[in-house]
Amino acid sequence: MEITGNQNKPPTSDPEVVKIQAWWRGTLVRRTLLHAALRALIIQNWWRQKLVKLLEDKRRMALETFIQREWAAVRLQSWVRMWRIHRRYCCLLNAARIIQAYWRCHSCATQGFIKGHYRVTANQLHLELEILLGSEPCIVTECIPLPIKE
Repeated sequence: MEITGNQNKPPTSDPEVVKIQAWWRGTLVRRTLLHAALRALIIQNWWRQKLVKLLEDKRRMALETFIQREWAAVRLQSWVRMWRIHRRYCCLLNAARIIQAYWRCHSCATQGFIKGHYRVTANQLHLELEILLGSEPCIVTECIPLPIKE
């Protein structure tokens, strides 16, 4: 068999051969385009999943920050309420001690005496005093509500 010098020279133009070659080139181009489209779809799908995950992480971080701030506000409010109630309780306790000390040291002109007791509950101060001046005792009972926000 003899090799000719010009191998790139197309053979004689036969219409059927040209049709087959065009069909084959079209098939190759379509296959290449299909692979490229599939790769693009895979990349797009991966990117969408990444965006969803990033958005979910952002939402979770925002929610955690919100919860942290809300708990901090609640804690601060409870501390302030506790401090105010404690201050009010200390004032009432001091007043009761002053009254007790005053009445214990006080001597009545009629030689009467005062005895009593108090009780502090969650929202009230109960005072009960018994004053003896002469023959009849005078009993004073008082419930003072404490200003506690519920």
